[in-house]
Amino acid sequence: MRVTICAVGRLRKSPELELVNDYLDRFGKAGRGIGLGPASIVEVEDKKNLGMEAEAALIERALPSGAVVVTLDERGSVMSSPEFADKIASWRDTGRSELAFIIGGADGIAPSLRAKADFSISFGRMVWPHMLVRVMLSEQIYRAGQILAGTPYHRV
Repeated sequence: MRVTICAVGRLRKSPELELVNDYLDRFGKAGRGIGLGPASIVEVEDKKNLGMEAEAALIERALPSGAVVVTLDERGSVMSSPEFADKIASWRDTGRSELAFIIGGADGIAPSLRAKADFSISFGRMVWPHMLVRVMLSEQIYRAGQILAGTPYHRV
């Protein structure tokens, strides 16, 4: 199952970008044996500053066809890492070949796009900078792969 992170805005060369690339590369290599990966990022930019609906249209065009769509939203489900891994495994095990995570812009994700999502997750009630959300999501995707592969990376 391929994984795509669809994010509003560009992550320029930075320590955050290095972390995201490292986690997604590690996920891609480790996930092959368990039917996960590769993972990639698609960035969209509303250069005309038309707002959430314009961002939503850009994101919708970037989504892989037939993907399970998951939004990152403060109203979403708060999950443990093992629960997140189980959710990914359930989509994989039902034959889904694409999984897409959406990270909205500064104003969030348009209600019309949120309504189309298959699932929504939250990293808690706090609001996080979008560049850090990318790092946190990338690490959790990698961690999910490690949990499903039975490695000792995730310790409880």
